Amino acid sequence: MRRRLRIALPALLIFAAAASAGTPPPVTNLQAAQQAIANAERVDAASLAAVELGEARAKLSAAEKAVAAKQMVVGAQLADEARADAELAAARAGAAKAYTVNAEIKRSTATLVEEMQRKAGDSK
Repeated sequence: MRRRLRIALPALLIFAAAASAGTPPPVTNLQAAQQAIANAERVDAASLAAVELGEARAKLSAAEKAVAAKQMVVGAQLADEARADAELAAARAGAAKAYTVNAEIKRSTATLVEEMQRKAGDSK
């Protein structure tokens, strides 16, 4: 039992040191989050989904701070959450725009129906 422990303990220590030292910075995660935020800003999420976009920006900032503090796993998770929040903001902005367009089409249709009914009544 002691022999196994003497063999296993150094191996575990080496593995743990390599795992913590070898975690690369989550560059792709951070870039994806930045790109998603930029896309959300392009579709006017700042005015149509401000809460979600604000959360995305805050999480990206926290991710960058975590990476600076050498907390790569936490930084990657926060960057992924920032990307998801930014994508949600873009989707909400798109939905708000679609709702507005749909409401306008309904108003236009109602106006056309009224006009048709009035003209049908005038010709009788």
